[in-house]
Amino acid sequence: MVKRSKGIMVKTRNILRKRPRDRGMPPITKYVKDFDIGEKANIVIEPSSQKGQPHRRYQGHVGTVVDKRGRAFVVRVQMDKSYKDLIIRPEHLKKIR
Repeated sequence: MVKRSKGIMVKTRNILRKRPRDRGMPPITKYVKDFDIGEKANIVIEPSSQKGQPHRRYQGHVGTVVDKRGRAFVVRVQMDKSYKDLIIRPEHLKKIR
């Protein structure tokens, strides 16, 4: 018997699926988005770029931008009673209007 792998992308077939018209790389404007500190952002994972990608359990969560580190942003997400600080690149974040 072979031991089952438990990587970070396990069980993501439906979560990280794109519609047929959206397949391929996103436009360059998705990579250069800027967020202000204290701004709310929705975590929407972009499956075509794996760098700076959060864990799949945070897909669809809303967080607050706390800091900027290089190209990425530190996003604080509330999980039950505690808070998690995630380092996420801008292509995986969406502004809330």
